[in-house]
Amino acid sequence: MKKYIPLLLLAACGFQPMYTSRDTDIYVAPISGINGIDLRNGLNAKFGGVRDANAKYTLTVNLKNPVTRYKALESTGDATWQEIVLTANYTLTVDGKQIARGTESASESYTFVRYLVAANASYNNAVQNIIQILSEKIGTRVIAETYRYEQQSDNDTDNKQ
Repeated sequence: MKKYIPLLLLAACGFQPMYTSRDTDIYVAPISGINGIDLRNGLNAKFGGVRDANAKYTLTVNLKNPVTRYKALESTGDATWQEIVLTANYTLTVDGKQIARGTESASESYTFVRYLVAANASYNNAVQNIIQILSEKIGTRVIAETYRYEQQSDNDTDNKQ
């Protein structure tokens, strides 16, 4: 019986999960660059699939080029660790009206080795991990904003009646 008490308390407070059977009708505009393609694919997956430009919401993302910084140097001056930072600015609109905008960034460190193939693989894996993190951060924020907008629209409709 004790394990059901938290469920009863949540039900009584009006808690409603954002993701439950909600259709996220969000069109993700094309994002430039190979990293942009991967980010767009990640966002579309988060939103439940690709939508066309006639969707209710439009998400526009500007992905900046990766910034690489050295994090660790050997006594010879050779880099052994690098950090990659990706930053994305986004705007969410509905019917041409902006309802949310923001900036998200993510970073990851990777081992920088002398072997070209291994160094490229480490770099590419780090970038893919960052893109996955960015798609989660932006996607979660956008879903929250669409949910808030829907709730606000429903309240406005109820107040007019």
